[in-house]
Amino acid sequence: MQVYCDLHIHSCLSPCGDALMTPNNIARMAMLKGLDVIAVADHNSAKNLPAVQSVCEQVGVELLPAMELNTAEEAHLLAYFATVEAAMEFSEEIYAYLPPFDNRPEIFGEQLVLDEEDEIIATEPRLLISALALSLEELVERIHQKGGAAVPAHINRGNNGLLNVLGFLPPGLGADALETWRALPCPLDTGGWRVLHSSDAHYLEDMLEREVFLEVPQRSAKAVFEYIRGIVA
Repeated sequence: MQVYCDLHIHSCLSPCGDALMTPNNIARMAMLKGLDVIAVADHNSAKNLPAVQSVCEQVGVELLPAMELNTAEEAHLLAYFATVEAAMEFSEEIYAYLPPFDNRPEIFGEQLVLDEEDEIIATEPRLLISALALSLEELVERIHQKGGAAVPAHINRGNNGLLNVLGFLPPGLGADALETWRALPCPLDTGGWRVLHSSDAHYLEDMLEREVFLEVPQRSAKAVFEYIRGIVA
C-alpha cells in the first residue's frame, strides 16, 4: 500500500529549527497534510522524541524515531530506530562524542526540550550541530549495533551532503538507503539503492504535502523502518 511520509523533520531542539517546530505543531501539521508516517530527526539528539511520540499517538500519525548525526567528516547521516527507547539510548551514547562547546543561542538559536504540552522542560546547553568525534563508518556500525538503519542525508546537496564532503560514496559503507535532495540533480547512480525523499523541514510550512510515498505492506512506522532496513521489498 502507499504510505505517505516525511522522514526528515527538525524540531525546536535543533538550533536551526524554528521555535514553532514543537511536538504538537509538527504532529498536527502532519495530520492536516495527510501524512501517515513522519520522522523527527534532530541534530545529534533524540530528546524531543518522547513528546512527539505522545502527540502523534493522539492525532493518529505514526512516528519513526530518528536523529540526524553530524559525522567527524561533517557529513550528515540519518539514523532511524524501531523505538523511541532505542533512539534515546543511542542519543545518550553519542552525547559523549560531542565537543564541549556551549550553545550560543544568540548566534545558533535555542535548543529546547519540550513536553507533550509544548512546555519547555529543559534547554540543551551543548551545541548540537557540532561534528561528533566519530567517523561516518563508525557511526554506521554503531547504528547497526543498536538495531537501527543508517541513511546518508541529502547526499547531493552542498551543505553537509556526502557527495560534496567526500566526493564519493565510500565502498562497503553499509548504508541501508540514501536520501537525496529532490530540488537538485544527483550525480550518483542510485540504481539498486532504496532512495528516500524528505523535506528536511526546519519550518512548519516546509513539511511535505501528501506527495511522497513508500510502497509497504501496512500503514505503520514499523513497516517503513523495515523497508529502509531492507527487511521488506
